[in-house]
Amino acid sequence: QVQLVESGGGSVQAGGSLRLSCAAPEYTYSRHMGWFRQAPGKEREGIAGINSFGATSYANSVKGRFTISQDNAKNTLYLQMNSLKPEDTAMYYCAAGPPNTLGLLDSRAYKNWGQGTQVTVSS
Repeated sequence: QVQLVESGGGSVQAGGSLRLSCAAPEYTYSRHMGWFRQAPGKEREGIAGINSFGATSYANSVKGRFTISQDNAKNTLYLQMNSLKPEDTAMYYCAAGPPNTLGLLDSRAYKNWGQGTQVTVSS
C-alpha cells in the first residue's frame, strides 16, 4: 500500500497562491501521479497529472494557473496554484497509480490516494 501524505493547504484570498506537496515513497515515481479535488456536493475532479516520462496534463479549469511537478530527490509531488479563485475551494487529493492507458485526469487510473488537504479561497 502506497502511503501518500498531502500538505500545504490553507485559506487564501482570491488572486493568491498556494503550493501543495505530496510526500510519497520513492518507487511511486515509476507511476502516474495526479492531483484531484472535490468540492462539497460535487464529484471528484482530476486537475493535474504527470506520468513517469514527465508528461503533464491539466484540466481546462486550472490550465495556465496551476503547475504540477515532482522532485525525485525529495520524493515529493507538488502543485503550484496561482491566481486562485473562490471556485478553487475544495479538498485536494494526491494520487498514484501504475502506468496505464487511461488519461492522467481519470480517477480510474489511480490506485492509491492521500487523505486530502483543504484549500479555501475567499473573495
